[in-house]
Amino acid sequence: MSDKKQLIQPRTLKGFRDFPPALAMPREQMIDAAKAVFRSYGFAPIDTPALEYSEILTGKGGEESDKQMYRFTDHGGRDVALRFDLTVPFARFSAQHAQQLGLPFKRYHVGPVWRGENTQQGRYREFYQCDFDTIGTDSNASDIETALIIHDILAALGFERFKIHVNNRKILSGLLETLGLSEQATPVLRALDKLAKIGADKVAAEMASAGLSDAQAAHILQAVQTEGSNRAVLDQLSQQLSASERAMEGVADLRQLVDAFEAAHIPEGRLRVDVSVARGLDYYTGTVYETLLDDLPGIGSICSGGRYDNLAALYTKQHLPGVGASLGLDRLLAAMEELGLIAQTNTPAQLFIVQFTPDALGSYIALSRRLRAAGFATEVSAEAKGMGKQLKYADRKGFRFALIGGPDELERGVWQVKDLRGEGNPEIAEDDLVEHLRSMF
Repeated sequence: MSDKKQLIQPRTLKGFRDFPPALAMPREQMIDAAKAVFRSYGFAPIDTPALEYSEILTGKGGEESDKQMYRFTDHGGRDVALRFDLTVPFARFSAQHAQQLGLPFKRYHVGPVWRGENTQQGRYREFYQCDFDTIGTDSNASDIETALIIHDILAALGFERFKIHVNNRKILSGLLETLGLSEQATPVLRALDKLAKIGADKVAAEMASAGLSDAQAAHILQAVQTEGSNRAVLDQLSQQLSASERAMEGVADLRQLVDAFEAAHIPEGRLRVDVSVARGLDYYTGTVYETLLDDLPGIGSICSGGRYDNLAALYTKQHLPGVGASLGLDRLLAAMEELGLIAQTNTPAQLFIVQFTPDALGSYIALSRRLRAAGFATEVSAEAKGMGKQLKYADRKGFRFALIGGPDELERGVWQVKDLRGEGNPEIAEDDLVEHLRSMF
């Protein structure tokens, strides 16, 4: 018999991927930036299980979401599924804990979700969502706050060229009402949700399959492609849909949102009233949001959401209206990679201390602790091998500076500060080192 061990081929499933430090660190930085914005608005963190009873999840995101769901029978014979988003589990969570939470309740949640869909650029079968929601209020102030948070997160991440596309499902519902098409709302809205991807002709064909006449489809497409400034679009909608009370409510909500952005001095152009935004998920009922990068529109929306007044009603008789959005972290990370916005580094540390001689390890460790206490992430070389090899390692990892202290420097109480991204190798007295490094950063 052969004693050779059969090796398992290391590989990942289609639609899944590993995150080396060069990608995991930017993702963590995005999450940290988003959390800081959430907390600044008073949102609190929660977490929910990855697995839910299937009845909690099925039928909540539409037929397509049900098809994409990872669903199975567990060892206890229970019908369970992996969450496909963080909104539906939050609705269950809210219904279960509303009495203890106090309303309105504002939460954020960062975690992985799973959808068995076809993979494409920036889209995987396992991906992180970064959600924030306000539940327990009908106030349009929460809808406005949602849009402001989307804006502030992208600004915090360093983006300047982006647009938050907003619409209101009441407008679309009112439009369908005027055409006598309320019963066909679900297939019509799902078709509209594909307008940017497949074009007006194919959307019209899908509407025809749902039983609409050519004239009805043309009327809807003309209405949703209304163009002009935000105020001009709202004025046109007011004229076209004045017979629908529901549509007028939606127009009024968006008008208040536009006014709020102007009052907050948000740069002009970052908010766009876009009547074609439908958000195909069945549970949206009010304001809806999609966010596109001006420099990379093809990657799709990197932050989407909306108001879902009826979602929690599936789990409780208590009225729990909600509104929120989800930041597409993996899609945004892919966009940042393509736009060259991610610094090439494989370490979160800024400083690398060369271990010139093992006899001085105590001095190196003492310095590293002093530097960390001063706020500098610092790594001490694990081995006192050749200085050239250590510096090559530091450069490959992406450290900003290397600190070198041989017997002569240690005796004189100085450190060489080598700039790994430029020129310069000055000697700095140890007492002045922290101040010098602060000036360099």
